[in-house]
Amino acid sequence: MAEEVKQEEKKCCEGKNILATIFKVILGLAFLALGAGAIIGWRADLLMVIKGCLGPFLLLAGIITLAIAKE
Repeated sequence: MAEEVKQEEKKCCEGKNILATIFKVILGLAFLALGAGAIIGWRADLLMVIKGCLGPFLLLAGIITLAIAKE
């Protein structure tokens, strides 16, 4: 009896799940398009940020490497 009720609940909610999944896919594609547009539009600024983060990244990599070598 309980299994029949669960199966009936799954059948009634499948349409809602499909619509929610389709909405999430469309939203994800929209975010991907906006992100790609932002990268293309602000390419020079993005390269400046990457160059600015390179030094701190290398410092952290060096500290982690020394910590691993110490052990």
